[in-house]
Amino acid sequence: MGKVVAIDGPAGSGKGTVAKILAEKCNLVYIDTGAMYRAIAYASLQNNIDISEEEKIVELAKNSKIDFIDGKTYLNGIDISKEIRTMEVTRIVSPISSIVKLREILVDMQRNMAGNSNVIMEGRDITTVVFPNADYKFYLDASIEERANRRYKENKEKGMDVSLEEIKENISKRDYNDMHKEVGSLTRTADSIYIDSTNLTIDEVVEKIKNIIEV
Repeated sequence: MGKVVAIDGPAGSGKGTVAKILAEKCNLVYIDTGAMYRAIAYASLQNNIDISEEEKIVELAKNSKIDFIDGKTYLNGIDISKEIRTMEVTRIVSPISSIVKLREILVDMQRNMAGNSNVIMEGRDITTVVFPNADYKFYLDASIEERANRRYKENKEKGMDVSLEEIKENISKRDYNDMHKEVGSLTRTADSIYIDSTNLTIDEVVEKIKNIIEV
């Protein structure tokens, strides 16, 4: 196995953006685990599967192929990068990602994706479940107000009209769900390097991590 850089953190902490930039700067393969759960959530909506129908969702995941090519997410060969970022998907991704059997399937996929490459992987349980022996572990955080503001600006740029209060409420619910999952809960490990990005720019966070992993 190659070098593994693992980043965990709550929704809106900036870990996806940071991981993408680091992948380019440090010649790492970027694996967005959150996008994988979103892909299954999107597929469930497309197939009219309710979030309570866990067995159907698990079966759907077994028959799905998820790929990351040039920073885009593909499901069964189709680019769904934009579709998985809608509020409809966001509303159901946390409960869907709580399905234990689904997590087992996607964790296997994530480990297989890493293979012998040097990878940077971000999500909720990378440092605890997927790669507990990662070469570098980071926990990226920010205040809920700052995270909500970031999402609000992102949505505005994408032409999505969602109120700041709704985003804040959604993030708060996701935080609770992510931290209270039966398996794969969001946890800050004792050996993770903690970075509070509330008052930092993306570039500052990137430089902090880059200086550590390139030593």
